[in-house]
Amino acid sequence: MTALRVFVHTNAKQYLGAVVAAYSFKRRSQAPEAFAVEILDKRDFAWFERYQGKLYLRGGTWQPWLNEDLQSFTPLRFAPPERMGYQGRALVVDPDVFAVGDVMELLTRDMEGKAILCRTHAGVKRAVRGRYASSVMLLDCAKLRHWQAEAQFAELFSGARDYRRWLGLEYEDPKTIGILEEVWNDFDRLTPKTRLLHNTRRVTQPWKTGLKMDYLPVENFPPFPPFGWLMKARRKLFGPYAGLPRYLRHPDRRQEALFFAYLRECLDHGLVTFELVREHIDLGYLRPDALELVERAQSVEEVLAPLELS
Repeated sequence: MTALRVFVHTNAKQYLGAVVAAYSFKRRSQAPEAFAVEILDKRDFAWFERYQGKLYLRGGTWQPWLNEDLQSFTPLRFAPPERMGYQGRALVVDPDVFAVGDVMELLTRDMEGKAILCRTHAGVKRAVRGRYASSVMLLDCAKLRHWQAEAQFAELFSGARDYRRWLGLEYEDPKTIGILEEVWNDFDRLTPKTRLLHNTRRVTQPWKTGLKMDYLPVENFPPFPPFGWLMKARRKLFGPYAGLPRYLRHPDRRQEALFFAYLRECLDHGLVTFELVREHIDLGYLRPDALELVERAQSVEEVLAPLELS
């Protein structure tokens, strides 16, 4: 197995995004042969099915586990070390993270003895999600032998582990975590310094515009507790996704353009088929006008050129 590997974890709803993301890492690297890219698809991990509908601990409250939720793939963030045989380096990213810079700069950096490198949250995100953002993590797999995704996922349902604390890396020794520059997990910000763009604000993900929202809002919101109470009441009275708004258009048109530029290249190279795109449109995973946007898409270089000139 290649000692350097990028893992993109996903589920069915975000699979097309994951394929585009995986392609982007090779596309933007000067040494694409030096690392491997693997998609971790939740559908390939049978243990998720055993917990459908069961209550798990999330931010101090009990919620039903829904395999159809937009972000049901997140426990797979903790799967790469075992997948790598607890050897080598792994970069694990969400399926809405796209390369702008060369990921080899990150894969080969001095980790200074740390087991994990990731960025931190700030402001409201920190209050809700904790200090660390595990959506992009560089991992020294030999130092993470205690990561066992299936067993630790099961602990969510006994109350021995809290989902929010788990994803916030609160069960890790802080001394083993190093801080990554924000440009390696740039939250909906595309600048000349951005290395990895993360369309983390789900409601404006560029490929979802206009679709019905299909993820659970937070139900424990310390900055304004009544919001969490309202979301919990809504779910219990009307169902998990009832009363939620539609996805909005991303305010930065260049980020939308970048996704469809990558998708166009994936179609050109046969990594994605037109049949798959149409299927995802029919399933409500991809905006209805996706193929029209692909047809009008610029090249990746054309989208990014204004940044390089600024």
